[in-house]
Amino acid sequence: MPALTPAVLHILLALAGGELHGYGILKEVMRHTDGAVRLGPGTIYGTLQRLMESGWVEESDGPATAVDERRRHYRLTRSGRQALEAEVRRMEGLVRTARAQRIGARPSRG
Repeated sequence: MPALTPAVLHILLALAGGELHGYGILKEVMRHTDGAVRLGPGTIYGTLQRLMESGWVEESDGPATAVDERRRHYRLTRSGRQALEAEVRRMEGLVRTARAQRIGARPSRG
């Protein structure tokens, strides 16, 4: 499986914690990244549409505490969680390789 785009990865990570509506996803992404990543509405909803078409995300009725019935809520499907887990494993392998290559270490003076 090819690497996930940053928008897909951040949205899947946001939904890994439970069902959210679009604005909730935006806030969760900002929280996870300390505000470094800001996904606009077009990116969020366009990506959600593609994720639903791929079967990784589905619409839900929302949590029992949802106060605005007009908002659409989204949740990960089993295949969406598997895709996220696969991406995390891929990234962990990349980090292990980078550490093994001593990326970021000062060059030795010989």
